Amino acid sequence: MMRHLLSTADLDTAAAIRVLDTASQMAATQGRQIKKLPTLRGRTVVNLFFEDSTRTRISFETAAKRLSADVINFAAKGSSVSKGESLKDTALTLEAMGADAIVIRHQASGAPHTLAHAGWTNAAVLNAGDGTHQHPTQALLDSFTIRRHLRGTADNPDGVGADLSGLHVAVVGDVLHSRVARSNVDLLHTLGARVTLVAPPTLLPVGIEPWPCAVSYHLDEVLAEEPDAVMMLRVQRERMSTAGGGFFPGPLEYTRLYGLDARRLAMLPEHAIVMHPGPMNRGLEISADAADSPRSVIVEQVANGVAVRMAALYLLLAGDGDLPGTTPTTGAIPALTSPEATR
Repeated sequence: MMRHLLSTADLDTAAAIRVLDTASQMAATQGRQIKKLPTLRGRTVVNLFFEDSTRTRISFETAAKRLSADVINFAAKGSSVSKGESLKDTALTLEAMGADAIVIRHQASGAPHTLAHAGWTNAAVLNAGDGTHQHPTQALLDSFTIRRHLRGTADNPDGVGADLSGLHVAVVGDVLHSRVARSNVDLLHTLGARVTLVAPPTLLPVGIEPWPCAVSYHLDEVLAEEPDAVMMLRVQRERMSTAGGGFFPGPLEYTRLYGLDARRLAMLPEHAIVMHPGPMNRGLEISADAADSPRSVIVEQVANGVAVRMAALYLLLAGDGDLPGTTPTTGAIPALTSPEATR
């Protein structure tokens, strides 16, 4: 049973596939007229965001509410935290309020791990992004999207049960400041995919050699290898020591060398998909042609994020060994598939 979700490095292949398969079941319920499930009724999920992120917070809030959990949004700005309260005191307060799960986003790498293991709370902890370290649910939704498009069949559109072995994924851009890149390298490797990071040397972390991936400074050379998926990373100016200065000469130079435009889009094989964790800097790391092309799955990634976060909350708060109510033959969850669940 999962206790916390702090890093994709903590997931083995079986655990990762279990989350993706559960997300597939959750996604199937979201096509209904009534999308809400009774699964987490009576449970309390706290969104504890020390760092702004409207998209991720809304995604987690939607996921928790679709599972009938009570949701408390705790923004650090304007709260007691901005008046000097520590993470420990905040955690003790949430524990006293009876939080069952805490979704935490924090500017300090390692804050979710501290919250989970310091003994301040008994709640399950989900890492919604910590510094430049990890963002596990983003990597899971990325793998879910890749699996659906490149492993799905007519009989099994989500590729349930499959890993990503044999696929080649190129991750392009600001790797240095990207927790999405770190999380994806770990998870994609665990699921059997081959990963190539593409970035200027100034936007790659020191000590990258042990990472389970290849590294290239030349986007055109990697695209010539015909990767199955290309994931464009946002240039994260807000995490840079200055406003983007010093890491590359300028926006035009960056776009010329590392931007995905119509010419580079045409280099991709017909089945390849284009991804981006959002929000996009259109015209910088990705052109409108690429972002809006038929092979772009960027909007779908957002929808898949809700299903993946529903799965993570379900497995942390309701999962116990085998999924409750599953049958050995199908693994279907009656509580998620029966009409009674919508009443």
